[in-house]
Formats: sequence, C-alpha cells, structure tokens
Amino acid sequence: MKDLVTLEELSPHVFLLQLNREKAANSLSHLLLDQLQMRVKEINQRSEIRVVLVTGAGTKAFCAGADLKERAGMSDHEVIQTVKKIGETINMVEQISVPTIAVINGVAFGGGLELALACDLRMMSTSTKVGLTETSLAIIPGAGGTQRLSRLIGIGHAKSMIYTARPIEAKRAHSLGLAEYIHEPQFLMEEAKDLAACMARNGPVAMKQAKKAINLGFDETLESGLEIERSCYEKTIPTTDRIEGLQAFKEKRKPEYKGE
Repeated sequence: MKDLVTLEELSPHVFLLQLNREKAANSLSHLLLDQLQMRVKEINQRSEIRVVLVTGAGTKAFCAGADLKERAGMSDHEVIQTVKKIGETINMVEQISVPTIAVINGVAFGGGLELALACDLRMMSTSTKVGLTETSLAIIPGAGGTQRLSRLIGIGHAKSMIYTARPIEAKRAHSLGLAEYIHEPQFLMEEAKDLAACMARNGPVAMKQAKKAINLGFDETLESGLEIERSCYEKTIPTTDRIEGLQAFKEKRKPEYKGE
C-alpha cells in the first residue's frame, strides 16, 4: 500500500508529516485520512518527537480539501459520514501533544485550510492562497472551519471569507493573523525548519504543558485559565530538565534536555 502520509525526521526532534497525493492536490481521501490518523497516533507515542511540520507534497497544493471525485458517487449519508471522519481526523491533529506548524506551500482550500487551522502555527508561501470555499459548492465548512477560523481572526473576517468563498493571498492572510509567518517559496521550508529547531531546543515537558495550558484555557474565564496554567506549571517542577536548565544557565552553556 502506498504511503499517502509519511513521517520523517528532518533534524534532531523535528519531524515532517507530509500528505503524498500530489497529483490529486493532496486531497483528503478515505485512505489518506486513515493513514493520517495512524501517523498522529505514532507521533503521540514517540517521545523523541518534539515539533511537527505539516505539509503537502509538491508546490501547487498544501491540501485542496475533500476528495470531490471520491465524493461524487456517495449518498447523502455517506457524505455526512465522510465529513465527520475528516473532522475527527483534524481534531486528532489539533490534539497532538507537541507543537505543530502548518507549512502551507501551496493552496489550502476547504478541508485543507481546516487542517492548517488545527495546527498551532501557520507558515505560508507568498505565492499561494487559502480559503474556505464551501459556500460556492452550496455547502458550509464542516470540519471545524466555522469555529476555528472565527476564533483565530475574529468573527467578522471569518464571515467575510466564508460568505464570499473567495481565497485570500498570503499578505492578506498574514495581516488578518491567519498566517503567523509568510516567506518566499524558495525559503519557506528552510524557515520552517529553523523555527521548529528553535522550538525543539526548549524543554519538551514545558512545551507540551505550555500548549496544554493555552489550548485548555482559551475559552475559559481568566480565573479558570489561571488555574489551568498553575496546574500545568506544576507539572514542570519535578522534572530533571528544569534542574538542567538552571544548571546550564549558571554554567553559561546550552542545556541538554531529555524530556524527563
């Protein structure tokens, strides 16, 4: 069986999760979704993985969303179940315990942008576009787009993107806060690797707890969020990495964290 989703180490503790359906614009077929779920489970089980870059094969498409050719022969019930599966898979990506960066090297439409929205950060090529284009097909985003986009860029901008179904370019995406970084296409992956390597040098337990605190506390009251932060902070105190960080600072050297 062809590997439609691959996972490879790019540098110490930095891994690339790649969709490999270049000829089909890396669209989300049932088989690709199955493999993506398997890879996510693998990531969460491997302690050496500290940062994950998510991208699509080639340069034309990060992910064009659902596989519309596959969907054409489906019944209404099958379509609903497929969209549910896409949503569940994207939820699994969002719940990866380590930081994730969507490297948007080509167009990201519909479910493709929904996948990118589930990552912690988005880095985008200046030569591409993103959009939630579903209303042009007489449907709506059904795998988290209406919820994650509005939380990320504000309800007004999200409504504008969804109601018009118009893709936006990288500069606009960056100005809205949809993409945290934009780079020329020839520099995109190297910049992503550098950013990931910077993250991977930090304490692995601390990174997981920081992600947990931010994500769990986001929709809570400030009081509840601060309690979540306190709980996550306490998880870092008994670690040997914390002692190593203090010792390295004292000795004016780089710390060597082990995730313990």
